[in-house]
Amino acid sequence: MKVYSAILKRLHKTSLVINLNKWRCYTTTEGHRPSIIHKRSLDILHDPWFNKGTAFSMTERDRLDLRGLLPPNVMSSEQQIERFMADLKRLQVQARDGPSDPNALAKWRILNRLHDRNETMYYKVLIDKIEEYAPIVYTPTVGLVCQNYCGLFRRTRGMYFSAADCGEMMSMVYNWPSDQVDMIVVTDGSRILGLGDLGVQGIGISIGKLDLYVAAAGINPQRVLPVMIDVGTNNEKLLKDPLYLGLQHHRLEGEEYLSVIDEFMKSVFTRWPNVIVQFEDFQSKWAFKLLQRYRNTYRMFNDDVQVGLLSYTLRILSY
Repeated sequence: MKVYSAILKRLHKTSLVINLNKWRCYTTTEGHRPSIIHKRSLDILHDPWFNKGTAFSMTERDRLDLRGLLPPNVMSSEQQIERFMADLKRLQVQARDGPSDPNALAKWRILNRLHDRNETMYYKVLIDKIEEYAPIVYTPTVGLVCQNYCGLFRRTRGMYFSAADCGEMMSMVYNWPSDQVDMIVVTDGSRILGLGDLGVQGIGISIGKLDLYVAAAGINPQRVLPVMIDVGTNNEKLLKDPLYLGLQHHRLEGEEYLSVIDEFMKSVFTRWPNVIVQFEDFQSKWAFKLLQRYRNTYRMFNDDVQVGLLSYTLRILSY
């Protein structure tokens, strides 16, 4: 009888614990303790055990050398799940609707997953099938990628410098693991193709262009860096979107804007003095001004402005 009564008491306690767990989230004791890790920077972001993606707080980003390696807006885990589910539902709808532009976006996702797993194979595929896949990694598909980038973001690629990082950029550049960078493509997301202001999502254009440079021009993929400079956005839809990954305020103008770009340029050329910086898809009012501001000081160019002027001049001379 004593044994039987002890078993009943134990069962009663177990059922009580089970009932209590219905009313609270189960967390192990270990879950409340901080983990001590010796990794830093991209090693953390590429480790599924420790990576929290956009959920890393600004304090954690500074402590773990992650500042600039993630979009500037800190997300909660609930927001991350909501963003994933929204992308999943969008994929289901597109698959149901049949092949069209979403078919190209699906190809981009497959290539992007290959890039995450095996960069050597990724670029071999691009080189061998450049005519087929150039329209997927760059125009026209890259426009669709930029429009949906907040939903597509999975693994960090490139760096983000924002207006919130003023005074920190000189140290941030050392969070990037490559000691030698030959080519940077940078955008502020203000005029992506013909789609207008896409804010922080414009980094897709920098990534795509550098993929082409690697595949078609033979630049070392370990020595290129896609960059997004986030100074806000005037896209009202993005300003109201709780899942948007960028700064949610209107774009900086005037001297405030220029001070952000000045600090970025000084920082990247301090660490990589021989780098070439290409400005991509800036609004015309800034594209011309920035070209004049930096062209005699830094190794930089803006093909939107310079190639456009060259083609216009050649048309004039042909008459």
